[in-house]
Amino acid sequence: MLTSEIAMAPGIVRLPKSTFREHIAERLRAVILSGEVPPGAPIVETALARQFEVSRGPLREALRQLIEEGLLVTVPYTGTHVISLSVEDVREIHSMRVTLECFAFEQAWDKRDATFRAELQRRHAALVATIDAGDDRASILAELELHGLVYEVCGHRLLQRTWNSLRGRLQLYWAAHHRAHSIRGPKRDGHESYVETALGDDLNAMRAEIAAHMQRGGQQTETFLKGMAQPSTDPSKRG
Repeated sequence: MLTSEIAMAPGIVRLPKSTFREHIAERLRAVILSGEVPPGAPIVETALARQFEVSRGPLREALRQLIEEGLLVTVPYTGTHVISLSVEDVREIHSMRVTLECFAFEQAWDKRDATFRAELQRRHAALVATIDAGDDRASILAELELHGLVYEVCGHRLLQRTWNSLRGRLQLYWAAHHRAHSIRGPKRDGHESYVETALGDDLNAMRAEIAAHMQRGGQQTETFLKGMAQPSTDPSKRG
């Protein structure tokens, strides 16, 4: 049967008869990133098919899409569920991203032509626009696109695949980070130094900026996740 988190999530509503896969994927992504369907929650096909009033075919296509994005995972004999996000996950994401992004810039440093510079500034402007609009989910995707540019340019295919495999966890991490700070997206000026340094001439400064950029706010996010993991002290909320 459908988990209570999914059944009660207001982001899931009856869908039009067109583009089932896109709508299902978008609705599920929305409630996952909002925290309405928490990390680790099971995803049951039969219940979702009834909820959306769709056949299993487009539903499975949507689930496969979210598995490829890294938001869902299928475990043999256990089923499909939302990926978990622990404090240790956050620390691993931070250390991995520093290493990957520094390496990506090392590979791409001499490839930063006029097209790269214009595209980086365009993506930064797009991110700022989503922040100004108060669109949290759009800002998460825009932030992914901004950081993803250097991986696209570097020409290292294995590095690109590794980056893509992190996207789902990054979306959950940033969503948790925004809730930890009680904000509707990243800080408006949070990427100005990153973009300015990426357009500059000092690779060592870029390495330092990457480490500093990823460290900002990390402790607050860890504290937020630790609070989520602690059992409630309110007797009325105990099972």
